[in-house]
Amino acid sequence: MLGFVEEIVLLQLDDSQGKFVNLPLSAADVVLAGAALMELALGNRVDTDLRRLILVDPTPTGDDILDDVLKRLGETDGELTAAAGLERISVNGEKYQEMALKRLIAKGVLREENGRFLWVFRTRRYPVVDDSEQREVRARLRQLLLTDEIPDPRDVVLICLIDACGLLGLVLNPDEIARTKTRVEQLSRLDLIGQAVTKAVAEIRFIVSHAASAI
Repeated sequence: MLGFVEEIVLLQLDDSQGKFVNLPLSAADVVLAGAALMELALGNRVDTDLRRLILVDPTPTGDDILDDVLKRLGETDGELTAAAGLERISVNGEKYQEMALKRLIAKGVLREENGRFLWVFRTRRYPVVDDSEQREVRARLRQLLLTDEIPDPRDVVLICLIDACGLLGLVLNPDEIARTKTRVEQLSRLDLIGQAVTKAVAEIRFIVSHAASAI
């Protein structure tokens, strides 16, 4: 089974191009931080309420991404809100993305191709070698969103993350997105960390869009 960080990295990859979909860098970092926090929450390592993000068990998990997050949370003085926890962890978002890509390559899900753009700028592509994981995740989320199935907690987490990313179009067509808006909102409200991720990414998108319009 893939972890949340691996799944969200995989979902952000364009199947044909092997490149990441367009998302503001800081927003991508927040989503990856949220994925790690949600994984820890489901493992009963962290908990959250309307005011606080609580480190329940700092014992290493054996997962290098999650253990790095636990370490950073353990270094804080005083209480953290979910939003503050996301901000603290998201500074390592790019690092977590690289770690997740290496895992996916090691598992044979992706392969790495190195090249150069105009022989100056180094670029990397990650074509999907075995898309069964990607197809399974998308099919599972699609089924959940288009029916009244009782959601698995892991799927609620993924829906929160892809909704925050603006990536529902990878799972549903435009008509289905409009039709399932209420369902997505209901599921997203089931997870407090997911709500914090959605709010943080929305704020980043707002800042980016207004900065672009001012140019």
